Amino acid sequence: MTQENSRLDGVSRRQVILGTGAVGAASMAGCLGNVTGSNEGGSEPLTADGSSTVYPITSRAGSLWNGNAPADDKEYWGPGQYDIDTDKNMADYWAGLYGFEPSGEEGTPPFFVSVGLNHTGVGLEKLERGQVDIGDASAPVSAEFPDRPASELEPFTDHVVAIDAQPIIVSSELYEAGVTELTLADVQDIYRGNVENWSELGGPDKEIQAVGRAVGSGTDTSFRANVLGDPDAEMPGVDTRKGQNQQVKTLVDNSDNAIAYIALAFVDDATPAIDLEIDGQLYEYPDDFGTLDYPLSRALHCYTWEGTSDKEAAFIRMILSDYGQQMFVETNDYLPLNDDRRQEEIDKLPEPSN
Repeated sequence: MTQENSRLDGVSRRQVILGTGAVGAASMAGCLGNVTGSNEGGSEPLTADGSSTVYPITSRAGSLWNGNAPADDKEYWGPGQYDIDTDKNMADYWAGLYGFEPSGEEGTPPFFVSVGLNHTGVGLEKLERGQVDIGDASAPVSAEFPDRPASELEPFTDHVVAIDAQPIIVSSELYEAGVTELTLADVQDIYRGNVENWSELGGPDKEIQAVGRAVGSGTDTSFRANVLGDPDAEMPGVDTRKGQNQQVKTLVDNSDNAIAYIALAFVDDATPAIDLEIDGQLYEYPDDFGTLDYPLSRALHCYTWEGTSDKEAAFIRMILSDYGQQMFVETNDYLPLNDDRRQEEIDKLPEPSN
């Protein structure tokens, strides 16, 4: 099937997608018809779906966008804190850079943002079919669709918005029993099915429950590539798979023998991250997980289709700004882009019209 034929006939790139878990869906009900903008499609929401790893970033960004805080709200906006000179509400400012006019209703943004929760493969497929504007992805599209020729991947327009370290977590009972450190070879043996009991790795006499992410998840693709050396590597040691980081965390939290790979934003005392030895170097959580030196670090992406529209650019530019990196990336324990990489990503966007 070609890239062109895979898209749904007659589907508008600006159709309203309001799914379960979408940010601001309730607040949008009954309001969309009253929202206006100077650009075509200003009254229709910006939609995103995909990676549960990227979701905390775009979800929080969408939620605050929909709240459209005034300039004197220093908790959620306060532009002077970020060297931005404006008295506009938050969404009014970022949308206004691309010619979208304020809605005329206090606290209502020029257009709403709706963010769905899924995994990378689903988000990219929805983007390709024209069902959403942004596909959240925790792995590059080339790794998600490795069998496709490069020409079919060209319409996917990549925007890197943050960096995630990919920690390995275990059940708290295991951590308390002394499973606080593993080697990369240990993790490989577990997921390849070479070891089946924690006692083989110096832990308690418990069967290992190896938890994986759903096939098509960017977290799964990145784990296979970074840990097993191939995004399509077999993992016969996996006992169960879950589609979202939240589901993985719940399963490990409720187990006494589980190990899993997860996004950094979901680590806490109930699902502790272990230290990991790689090529003789010990990476200790959390000190060594917040840098690009950690070998399992990976880029987090917001893909658009065949370039980037003004509406998409307004939202992504906000995330890439100092404000967005501090408010949406760092607050979720992800690593912000360094200045050079951030400028590179900003340069990919259309120039603001205002």
